[in-house]
Amino acid sequence: MADSPNCDLKSLSPLQLFERVTEQGEKVRALKAGKAPKDEIDAAVRMLLSLKLSYKTTTGQDYQAGLPPKDLVLINNGTTKEEDEDLVDPWNVQTSNAKGVDYDKLIVRFGSSKIDTDLINRIERATGQKPHHFLRRGIFFSHRDMDQVLDAYEKKKPFYLYTGRGPSSQAMHVGHLIPFLFTKWLQEVFDVPLVIQLTDDEKYLWKDMTIEKAYEYAKENAKDIIACGFDVNKTFIFSDLDYLGTSAGFYKNIVKVQKHVTFNQVKGIFGFTDSDCIGKISFPAIQAAPSFSSSFPQIFNGKENIQCLIPCAIDQDPYFRMTRDVAPRIGQPKPALLHSVFFPALQGAQTKMSASDPNSSIFLTDTPKQIKTKINKHAFSGGRDTIEEHRKYGGNCDVDVSIMYLTFFLEDDDRLEQLKQAYTSGELLTGELKKVLIETMQPLVAAHQERRKQVTDEIVKQFMTPRKLAFEF
Repeated sequence: MADSPNCDLKSLSPLQLFERVTEQGEKVRALKAGKAPKDEIDAAVRMLLSLKLSYKTTTGQDYQAGLPPKDLVLINNGTTKEEDEDLVDPWNVQTSNAKGVDYDKLIVRFGSSKIDTDLINRIERATGQKPHHFLRRGIFFSHRDMDQVLDAYEKKKPFYLYTGRGPSSQAMHVGHLIPFLFTKWLQEVFDVPLVIQLTDDEKYLWKDMTIEKAYEYAKENAKDIIACGFDVNKTFIFSDLDYLGTSAGFYKNIVKVQKHVTFNQVKGIFGFTDSDCIGKISFPAIQAAPSFSSSFPQIFNGKENIQCLIPCAIDQDPYFRMTRDVAPRIGQPKPALLHSVFFPALQGAQTKMSASDPNSSIFLTDTPKQIKTKINKHAFSGGRDTIEEHRKYGGNCDVDVSIMYLTFFLEDDDRLEQLKQAYTSGELLTGELKKVLIETMQPLVAAHQERRKQVTDEIVKQFMTPRKLAFEF
Protein backbone atom coordinates (compact mmCIF):
# COMPACT_ATOMS: atom_id res chain seq x y z
CA MET A 1 0.00 0.00 0.00
CA ALA A 2 1.44 3.38 -0.97
CA ASP A 3 2.58 5.75 1.74
CA SER A 4 0.27 8.56 0.67
CA PRO A 5 -1.35 11.06 3.06
CA ASN A 6 -4.36 10.94 0.75
CA CYS A 7 -4.92 7.25 1.41
CA ASP A 8 -8.41 6.60 2.77
CA LEU A 9 -7.31 5.56 6.25
CA LYS A 10 -10.93 5.38 7.43
CA SER A 11 -11.39 2.23 5.37
CA LEU A 12 -8.65 0.38 7.24
CA SER A 13 -9.33 -1.93 10.18
CA PRO A 14 -7.61 -1.20 13.51
CA LEU A 15 -5.08 -3.97 12.90
CA GLN A 16 -4.37 -2.75 9.37
CA LEU A 17 -3.76 0.73 10.78
CA PHE A 18 -1.47 -0.78 13.41
CA GLU A 19 0.54 -2.54 10.71
CA ARG A 20 0.71 0.66 8.63
CA VAL A 21 2.12 2.59 11.58
CA THR A 22 4.65 -0.18 12.24
CA GLU A 23 5.77 -0.27 8.60
CA GLN A 24 6.02 3.52 8.41
CA GLY A 25 8.09 3.59 11.59
CA GLU A 26 10.46 1.08 10.02
CA LYS A 27 10.68 3.26 6.93
CA VAL A 28 11.56 6.35 8.98
CA ARG A 29 14.29 4.43 10.82
CA ALA A 30 15.69 3.14 7.52
CA LEU A 31 15.73 6.63 5.98
CA LYS A 32 17.53 8.07 9.02
CA ALA A 33 20.02 5.21 9.10
CA GLY A 34 20.69 5.68 5.40
CA LYS A 35 21.14 9.45 5.85
CA ALA A 36 18.43 10.23 3.29
CA PRO A 37 17.71 13.86 2.31
CA LYS A 38 16.08 15.90 5.09
CA ASP A 39 12.92 16.67 3.10
CA GLU A 40 12.39 12.95 2.44
CA ILE A 41 12.81 12.11 6.12
CA ASP A 42 10.47 14.96 7.13
CA ALA A 43 7.78 13.74 4.72
CA ALA A 44 8.05 10.21 6.10
CA VAL A 45 7.81 11.50 9.68
CA ARG A 46 4.71 13.57 8.82
CA MET A 47 3.13 10.45 7.35
CA LEU A 48 4.01 8.50 10.50
CA LEU A 49 2.43 11.13 12.75
CA SER A 50 -0.68 11.19 10.54
CA LEU A 51 -0.99 7.40 10.77
CA LYS A 52 -0.56 7.46 14.56
CA LEU A 53 -3.28 10.09 14.84
CA SER A 54 -5.64 8.00 12.68
CA TYR A 55 -4.84 4.95 14.78
CA LYS A 56 -5.68 6.77 18.01
CA THR A 57 -8.86 8.25 16.53
CA THR A 58 -10.01 4.80 15.37
CA THR A 59 -9.06 2.76 18.43
CA GLY A 60 -8.97 5.26 21.27
CA GLN A 61 -5.50 3.92 22.07
CA ASP A 62 -2.02 5.35 21.62
CA TYR A 63 0.12 3.29 19.26
CA GLN A 64 2.60 1.04 21.10
CA ALA A 65 5.09 -1.02 19.12
CA GLY A 66 4.38 -4.73 19.42
CA LEU A 67 0.97 -4.23 21.04
CA PRO A 68 -1.87 -4.58 18.51
CA PRO A 69 -5.19 -2.86 19.33
CA LYS A 70 -6.72 -4.21 22.50
CA ASP A 71 -10.02 -5.27 20.97
CA LEU A 72 -8.10 -7.61 18.70
CA VAL A 73 -5.53 -8.94 21.16
CA LEU A 74 -5.96 -12.19 23.03
CA ILE A 75 -6.64 -11.36 26.67
CA ASN A 76 -7.10 -13.81 29.54
CA ASN A 77 -6.32 -16.87 27.43
CA GLY A 78 -7.94 -15.72 24.26
CA THR A 79 -11.16 -13.88 24.97
CA THR A 80 -11.52 -10.33 23.79
CA LYS A 81 -13.12 -7.32 25.38
CA GLU A 82 -15.35 -6.78 22.37
CA GLU A 83 -16.56 -10.30 21.64
CA ASP A 84 -16.29 -13.36 23.81
CA GLU A 85 -18.46 -15.94 22.07
CA ASP A 86 -15.41 -17.61 20.46
CA LEU A 87 -12.39 -18.31 22.65
CA VAL A 88 -9.31 -19.00 20.51
CA ASP A 89 -5.74 -19.16 21.75
CA PRO A 90 -2.83 -21.62 21.44
CA TRP A 91 -4.26 -23.73 24.28
CA ASN A 92 -8.05 -23.39 24.06
CA VAL A 93 -10.74 -23.31 21.39
CA GLN A 94 -14.35 -22.88 22.47
CA THR A 95 -17.49 -21.61 20.79
CA SER A 96 -21.18 -21.76 21.60
CA ASN A 97 -22.02 -22.30 17.92
CA ALA A 98 -22.66 -25.91 16.87
CA LYS A 99 -21.26 -25.06 13.43
CA GLY A 100 -17.91 -24.24 15.06
CA VAL A 101 -15.82 -21.09 15.19
CA ASP A 102 -16.89 -18.18 12.96
CA TYR A 103 -13.79 -18.05 10.77
CA ASP A 104 -14.83 -14.94 8.88
CA LYS A 105 -14.95 -13.05 12.18
CA LEU A 106 -11.64 -14.60 13.20
CA ILE A 107 -9.99 -13.31 10.01
CA VAL A 108 -11.16 -9.80 10.89
CA ARG A 109 -10.17 -10.16 14.52
CA PHE A 110 -6.69 -11.49 13.73
CA GLY A 111 -6.16 -9.20 10.74
CA SER A 112 -5.26 -11.95 8.29
CA SER A 113 -6.45 -12.37 4.68
CA LYS A 114 -8.95 -14.85 3.29
CA ILE A 115 -7.65 -17.49 0.89
CA ASP A 116 -9.85 -16.73 -2.09
CA THR A 117 -10.31 -18.35 -5.49
CA ASP A 118 -7.77 -16.02 -7.09
CA LEU A 119 -5.05 -17.12 -4.67
CA ILE A 120 -5.90 -20.80 -5.10
CA ASN A 121 -5.77 -20.41 -8.88
CA ARG A 122 -2.43 -18.64 -8.58
CA ILE A 123 -1.01 -21.51 -6.51
CA GLU A 124 -2.21 -23.91 -9.20
CA ARG A 125 -0.52 -21.86 -11.95
CA ALA A 126 2.72 -21.58 -9.98
CA THR A 127 2.97 -25.29 -9.16
CA GLY A 128 1.28 -26.80 -12.19
CA GLN A 129 -0.61 -29.05 -9.76
CA LYS A 130 -4.29 -29.33 -8.85
CA PRO A 131 -4.76 -27.57 -5.49
CA HIS A 132 -4.95 -29.84 -2.46
CA HIS A 133 -8.50 -30.56 -1.33
CA PHE A 134 -7.70 -28.74 1.93
CA LEU A 135 -7.41 -25.60 -0.20
CA ARG A 136 -10.36 -26.37 -2.46
CA ARG A 137 -12.67 -26.95 0.52
CA GLY A 138 -11.54 -24.01 2.65
CA ILE A 139 -9.85 -26.14 5.32
CA PHE A 140 -6.86 -23.85 4.88
CA PHE A 141 -8.80 -20.62 4.73
CA SER A 142 -6.60 -17.71 5.80
CA HIS A 143 -3.10 -16.44 5.08
CA ARG A 144 -0.49 -13.80 5.70
CA ASP A 145 1.71 -12.80 2.74
CA MET A 146 1.22 -15.96 0.67
CA ASP A 147 1.13 -13.66 -2.36
CA GLN A 148 4.66 -12.50 -1.49
CA VAL A 149 5.84 -16.11 -1.28
CA LEU A 150 4.42 -16.73 -4.75
CA ASP A 151 6.03 -13.53 -6.06
CA ALA A 152 9.40 -14.80 -4.86
CA TYR A 153 8.82 -18.34 -6.12
CA GLU A 154 7.95 -17.06 -9.60
CA LYS A 155 11.23 -15.13 -9.58
CA LYS A 156 13.12 -18.33 -8.66
CA LYS A 157 13.84 -17.06 -5.15
CA PRO A 158 13.93 -19.78 -2.47
CA PHE A 159 11.71 -20.19 0.57
CA TYR A 160 11.28 -22.92 3.15
CA LEU A 161 8.49 -24.49 5.20
CA TYR A 162 8.20 -24.62 8.97
CA THR A 163 5.54 -26.35 11.03
CA GLY A 164 5.48 -28.08 14.38
CA ARG A 165 3.91 -30.30 16.98
CA GLY A 166 3.56 -29.99 20.74
CA PRO A 167 4.07 -33.58 21.95
CA SER A 168 1.57 -33.78 24.81
CA SER A 169 0.89 -37.52 24.53
CA GLN A 170 2.37 -40.66 23.04
CA ALA A 171 -0.53 -41.16 20.63
CA MET A 172 -1.56 -38.55 18.08
CA HIS A 173 -5.11 -38.31 16.72
CA VAL A 174 -6.21 -37.86 13.12
CA GLY A 175 -6.65 -34.12 13.61
CA HIS A 176 -2.94 -33.80 14.29
CA LEU A 177 -2.27 -35.08 10.78
CA ILE A 178 -3.91 -32.08 9.06
CA PRO A 179 -0.94 -29.65 9.06
CA PHE A 180 1.49 -32.44 8.19
CA LEU A 181 -0.54 -33.81 5.28
CA PHE A 182 -0.86 -30.31 3.84
CA THR A 183 2.78 -29.42 4.52
CA LYS A 184 3.88 -32.61 2.75
CA TRP A 185 1.86 -31.55 -0.31
CA LEU A 186 3.36 -28.05 -0.21
CA GLN A 187 6.87 -29.47 0.06
CA GLU A 188 6.31 -31.76 -2.91
CA VAL A 189 4.72 -29.21 -5.27
CA PHE A 190 7.16 -26.39 -4.45
CA ASP A 191 10.21 -28.64 -3.82
CA VAL A 192 11.52 -26.76 -0.78
CA PRO A 193 13.20 -27.59 2.55
CA LEU A 194 11.06 -28.28 5.61
CA VAL A 195 11.83 -27.90 9.32
CA ILE A 196 9.50 -29.42 11.92
CA GLN A 197 9.76 -28.22 15.51
CA LEU A 198 8.80 -30.57 18.36
CA THR A 199 8.11 -28.28 21.32
CA ASP A 200 8.81 -30.77 24.08
CA ASP A 201 10.09 -27.89 26.23
CA GLU A 202 6.70 -26.19 25.93
CA LYS A 203 4.83 -29.29 27.09
CA TYR A 204 7.16 -29.68 30.06
CA LEU A 205 6.45 -26.06 31.04
CA TRP A 206 2.68 -26.27 30.59
CA LYS A 207 1.86 -29.86 31.53
CA ASP A 208 2.33 -31.98 34.63
CA MET A 209 5.03 -34.22 33.15
CA THR A 210 8.72 -34.82 33.58
CA ILE A 211 11.22 -33.44 31.11
CA GLU A 212 12.17 -37.03 30.23
CA LYS A 213 8.55 -37.88 29.42
CA ALA A 214 8.19 -34.80 27.22
CA TYR A 215 11.27 -35.83 25.24
CA GLU A 216 10.00 -39.42 24.96
CA TYR A 217 6.69 -38.15 23.54
CA ALA A 218 8.62 -36.02 21.03
CA LYS A 219 10.43 -39.10 19.71
CA GLU A 220 7.18 -41.09 19.49
CA ASN A 221 5.35 -38.25 17.74
CA ALA A 222 8.25 -37.96 15.29
CA LYS A 223 7.49 -41.52 14.16
CA ASP A 224 3.90 -40.59 13.34
CA ILE A 225 5.08 -37.49 11.47
CA ILE A 226 7.65 -39.45 9.47
CA ALA A 227 4.93 -42.01 8.66
CA CYS A 228 3.12 -39.27 6.70
CA GLY A 229 5.78 -39.86 4.02
CA PHE A 230 8.28 -37.02 4.37
CA ASP A 231 11.58 -37.19 2.47
CA VAL A 232 14.55 -37.51 4.85
CA ASN A 233 16.75 -35.68 2.33
CA LYS A 234 14.53 -32.60 2.42
CA THR A 235 13.20 -32.58 5.99
CA PHE A 236 14.75 -31.77 9.38
CA ILE A 237 12.76 -32.68 12.50
CA PHE A 238 14.10 -31.33 15.77
CA SER A 239 13.34 -31.44 19.46
CA ASP A 240 13.80 -28.11 21.23
CA LEU A 241 15.37 -29.94 24.18
CA ASP A 242 17.94 -31.41 21.77
CA TYR A 243 18.58 -28.74 19.16
CA LEU A 244 18.63 -25.59 21.28
CA GLY A 245 21.76 -26.76 23.04
CA THR A 246 23.65 -27.44 19.82
CA SER A 247 22.80 -24.50 17.54
CA ALA A 248 24.33 -21.09 18.23
CA GLY A 249 22.29 -19.58 15.38
CA PHE A 250 19.03 -20.84 16.86
CA TYR A 251 19.83 -19.49 20.32
CA LYS A 252 21.00 -16.13 18.98
CA ASN A 253 17.66 -15.64 17.25
CA ILE A 254 15.80 -16.56 20.44
CA VAL A 255 17.75 -13.92 22.36
CA LYS A 256 17.14 -11.30 19.66
CA VAL A 257 13.40 -11.91 19.81
CA GLN A 258 13.44 -11.89 23.62
CA LYS A 259 15.15 -8.47 23.62
CA HIS A 260 12.45 -6.93 21.42
CA VAL A 261 9.34 -8.25 23.21
CA THR A 262 8.34 -6.90 26.61
CA PHE A 263 6.58 -8.67 29.46
CA ASN A 264 3.55 -6.43 28.91
CA GLN A 265 3.43 -7.48 25.27
CA VAL A 266 3.45 -11.23 25.95
CA LYS A 267 0.86 -10.72 28.70
CA GLY A 268 -1.34 -8.89 26.21
CA ILE A 269 -0.84 -11.41 23.41
CA PHE A 270 -0.94 -14.67 25.36
CA GLY A 271 -2.80 -13.82 28.56
CA PHE A 272 0.13 -14.69 30.85
CA THR A 273 -0.26 -13.71 34.51
CA ASP A 274 2.20 -12.77 37.22
CA SER A 275 1.97 -16.29 38.60
CA ASP A 276 3.09 -17.99 35.36
CA CYS A 277 6.61 -19.39 35.42
CA ILE A 278 9.26 -17.42 33.52
CA GLY A 279 9.69 -20.38 31.15
CA LYS A 280 6.20 -19.79 29.74
CA ILE A 281 6.84 -16.08 29.34
CA SER A 282 10.04 -16.67 27.36
CA PHE A 283 8.76 -19.63 25.33
CA PRO A 284 7.15 -17.62 22.46
CA ALA A 285 10.65 -16.56 21.37
CA ILE A 286 11.57 -20.24 20.99
CA GLN A 287 8.59 -20.89 18.72
CA ALA A 288 9.48 -17.73 16.76
CA ALA A 289 13.12 -18.65 16.08
CA PRO A 290 12.55 -21.35 13.41
CA SER A 291 10.90 -18.61 11.29
CA PHE A 292 14.41 -17.34 10.51
CA SER A 293 16.73 -19.29 8.20
CA SER A 294 19.81 -18.36 10.26
CA SER A 295 18.48 -20.74 12.95
CA PHE A 296 19.51 -23.57 10.60
CA PRO A 297 23.00 -22.71 9.25
CA GLN A 298 23.60 -26.34 8.28
CA ILE A 299 20.62 -26.18 5.87
CA PHE A 300 20.87 -22.63 4.52
CA ASN A 301 24.63 -22.21 4.51
CA GLY A 302 24.38 -19.29 6.95
CA LYS A 303 22.04 -17.23 4.75
CA GLU A 304 19.69 -15.02 6.73
CA ASN A 305 17.27 -13.77 4.10
CA ILE A 306 15.36 -16.94 3.12
CA GLN A 307 11.64 -16.39 3.66
CA CYS A 308 9.67 -18.88 5.72
CA LEU A 309 6.12 -20.17 5.09
CA ILE A 310 4.29 -21.63 8.07
CA PRO A 311 1.24 -23.90 7.63
CA CYS A 312 -0.56 -24.18 10.98
CA ALA A 313 -3.95 -24.06 12.67
CA ILE A 314 -5.05 -20.49 13.28
CA ASP A 315 -4.81 -20.87 17.07
CA GLN A 316 -1.01 -20.66 16.63
CA ASP A 317 -1.24 -17.29 14.89
CA PRO A 318 -0.56 -15.20 18.05
CA TYR A 319 3.00 -16.56 18.13
CA PHE A 320 3.62 -15.45 14.59
CA ARG A 321 1.90 -12.07 14.85
CA MET A 322 4.51 -11.39 17.50
CA THR A 323 7.24 -12.84 15.25
CA ARG A 324 6.19 -10.73 12.28
CA ASP A 325 6.29 -7.60 14.42
CA VAL A 326 9.81 -8.37 15.66
CA ALA A 327 11.31 -9.63 12.38
CA PRO A 328 12.09 -6.26 10.71
CA ARG A 329 13.67 -4.96 13.92
CA ILE A 330 16.20 -7.81 13.95
CA GLY A 331 16.85 -7.64 10.21
CA GLN A 332 14.86 -10.72 9.24
CA PRO A 333 12.06 -11.24 6.68
CA LYS A 334 8.57 -11.67 8.10
CA PRO A 335 7.33 -15.26 7.96
CA ALA A 336 4.26 -15.92 5.82
CA LEU A 337 1.44 -18.12 7.11
CA LEU A 338 -1.31 -20.43 5.90
CA HIS A 339 -4.01 -21.02 8.52
CA SER A 340 -6.26 -24.05 8.84
CA VAL A 341 -9.61 -24.41 10.55
CA PHE A 342 -9.83 -26.53 13.68
CA PHE A 343 -10.47 -30.24 13.45
CA PRO A 344 -13.67 -30.90 15.43
CA ALA A 345 -14.07 -33.24 18.33
CA LEU A 346 -16.36 -36.20 17.71
CA GLN A 347 -18.81 -34.63 20.14
CA GLY A 348 -19.15 -31.52 17.97
CA ALA A 349 -17.36 -28.47 16.61
CA GLN A 350 -17.69 -26.38 19.77
CA THR A 351 -14.22 -27.43 20.95
CA LYS A 352 -11.03 -28.83 19.50
CA MET A 353 -10.02 -32.28 20.60
CA SER A 354 -8.02 -33.20 23.65
CA ALA A 355 -5.31 -35.84 23.50
CA SER A 356 -6.25 -36.69 27.10
CA ASP A 357 -9.84 -37.67 26.14
CA PRO A 358 -9.78 -40.96 24.20
CA ASN A 359 -13.36 -40.47 23.00
CA SER A 360 -12.86 -36.96 21.63
CA SER A 361 -11.33 -38.19 18.39
CA ILE A 362 -10.01 -41.12 16.40
CA PHE A 363 -6.45 -41.82 17.48
CA LEU A 364 -3.73 -43.19 15.22
CA THR A 365 -3.44 -46.20 17.53
CA ASP A 366 -7.15 -47.12 17.37
CA THR A 367 -8.23 -50.54 16.07
CA PRO A 368 -10.90 -50.85 13.36
CA LYS A 369 -13.37 -51.90 16.07
CA GLN A 370 -12.53 -48.87 18.23
CA ILE A 371 -12.98 -46.55 15.24
CA LYS A 372 -16.38 -48.05 14.47
CA THR A 373 -17.52 -47.83 18.09
CA LYS A 374 -16.35 -44.23 18.52
CA ILE A 375 -18.05 -43.01 15.37
CA ASN A 376 -21.31 -44.82 16.05
CA LYS A 377 -21.43 -43.84 19.72
CA HIS A 378 -19.85 -40.37 19.87
CA ALA A 379 -19.98 -38.66 16.45
CA PHE A 380 -22.41 -35.76 16.80
CA SER A 381 -25.28 -36.06 14.34
CA GLY A 382 -27.08 -33.45 12.31
CA GLY A 383 -29.94 -35.88 11.74
CA ARG A 384 -33.51 -35.66 12.99
CA ASP A 385 -34.98 -37.37 16.04
CA THR A 386 -36.91 -39.95 14.04
CA ILE A 387 -36.49 -41.61 10.65
CA GLU A 388 -39.79 -40.11 9.52
CA GLU A 389 -38.67 -36.58 10.39
CA HIS A 390 -35.28 -37.14 8.78
CA ARG A 391 -36.86 -38.38 5.54
CA LYS A 392 -39.15 -35.35 5.53
CA TYR A 393 -36.79 -32.56 6.63
CA GLY A 394 -33.31 -33.94 5.96
CA GLY A 395 -30.10 -33.66 7.96
CA ASN A 396 -28.01 -30.60 8.84
CA CYS A 397 -24.58 -30.88 7.23
CA ASP A 398 -23.37 -27.73 8.99
CA VAL A 399 -23.29 -29.43 12.41
CA ASP A 400 -22.88 -33.10 11.50
CA VAL A 401 -19.45 -34.38 12.56
CA SER A 402 -19.42 -37.24 10.05
CA ILE A 403 -19.78 -34.74 7.21
CA MET A 404 -17.05 -32.60 8.80
CA TYR A 405 -14.64 -35.55 9.05
CA LEU A 406 -15.39 -36.63 5.48
CA THR A 407 -14.67 -33.09 4.31
CA PHE A 408 -11.17 -33.53 5.73
CA PHE A 409 -10.45 -37.11 4.66
CA LEU A 410 -12.64 -38.08 1.69
CA GLU A 411 -10.64 -36.91 -1.30
CA ASP A 412 -13.31 -37.49 -3.96
CA ASP A 413 -15.10 -34.13 -4.43
CA ASP A 414 -18.02 -35.62 -6.36
CA ARG A 415 -18.61 -38.35 -3.78
CA LEU A 416 -18.55 -35.83 -0.94
CA GLU A 417 -21.08 -33.60 -2.71
CA GLN A 418 -23.37 -36.58 -3.37
CA LEU A 419 -23.28 -37.50 0.33
CA LYS A 420 -24.09 -33.95 1.39
CA GLN A 421 -27.02 -33.71 -1.00
CA ALA A 422 -28.38 -37.11 -0.01
CA TYR A 423 -28.10 -36.31 3.69
CA THR A 424 -29.64 -32.85 3.31
CA SER A 425 -32.57 -34.27 1.33
CA GLY A 426 -33.22 -37.02 3.88
CA GLU A 427 -32.37 -39.80 1.43
CA LEU A 428 -29.29 -40.76 3.48
CA LEU A 429 -29.80 -41.60 7.16
CA THR A 430 -27.34 -40.81 9.94
CA GLY A 431 -26.42 -44.46 10.44
CA GLU A 432 -25.70 -44.83 6.74
CA LEU A 433 -23.55 -41.69 6.76
CA LYS A 434 -21.59 -42.93 9.77
CA LYS A 435 -21.00 -46.20 7.92
CA VAL A 436 -19.37 -44.24 5.07
CA LEU A 437 -17.14 -42.43 7.58
CA ILE A 438 -16.16 -45.70 9.26
CA GLU A 439 -15.25 -47.20 5.88
CA THR A 440 -13.16 -44.10 5.12
CA MET A 441 -11.30 -43.87 8.43
CA GLN A 442 -10.54 -47.54 9.10
CA PRO A 443 -8.24 -48.07 6.07
CA LEU A 444 -6.71 -44.61 6.48
CA VAL A 445 -5.65 -45.30 10.07
CA ALA A 446 -4.60 -48.88 9.29
CA ALA A 447 -2.36 -47.68 6.45
CA HIS A 448 -0.78 -45.09 8.75
CA GLN A 449 -0.13 -47.76 11.40
CA GLU A 450 1.53 -49.97 8.80
CA ARG A 451 3.84 -47.13 7.67
CA ARG A 452 4.65 -46.25 11.26
CA LYS A 453 5.80 -49.81 11.95
CA GLN A 454 8.50 -49.27 9.35
CA VAL A 455 9.86 -46.18 11.13
CA THR A 456 12.76 -47.41 13.25
CA ASP A 457 14.69 -45.50 15.91
CA GLU A 458 17.53 -45.25 13.40
CA ILE A 459 15.25 -43.54 10.85
CA VAL A 460 14.08 -41.09 13.53
CA LYS A 461 17.72 -40.34 14.32
CA GLN A 462 18.41 -39.62 10.64
CA PHE A 463 15.55 -37.10 10.45
CA MET A 464 16.59 -35.46 13.74
CA THR A 465 20.32 -35.13 13.06
CA PRO A 466 21.33 -31.53 12.12
CA ARG A 467 22.69 -31.79 8.60
CA LYS A 468 22.72 -30.36 5.11
CA LEU A 469 19.59 -31.16 3.10
CA ALA A 470 19.30 -31.79 -0.65
CA PHE A 471 19.29 -28.07 -1.55
CA GLU A 472 22.00 -25.57 -2.44
CA PHE A 473 21.98 -22.12 -0.87
